[in-house]
Amino acid sequence: MRIKKGDTVLIISGKDRGRKGKVIEAFPKQGRLVIEGINLRKKHMKPKKSGEKGQIVETPAPLNASDIKLICSKCGKAVRTGYKLKGKKKYRICKKCKQAL
Repeated sequence: MRIKKGDTVLIISGKDRGRKGKVIEAFPKQGRLVIEGINLRKKHMKPKKSGEKGQIVETPAPLNASDIKLICSKCGKAVRTGYKLKGKKKYRICKKCKQAL
């Protein structure tokens, strides 16, 4: 998976299409990403102590990585990513401006 934790991404399909957010968590084996403030799910929480009120908590749910595009930090556009080798070091590049991400 070419998108990592901390990257800024653009949602390209689904109910949140066109919105941007930061990747909170990545699940490479499942090919899914959790993005801050996107794909929110409501969870009804019971009160833990007596006298406390129950509440509804919104938490972000994972999205499929194929519905997300990385935003290049240099050109600011939603781009595909590639890889280049420099010695034994492998790094990601932007396919539009050819700069390292």
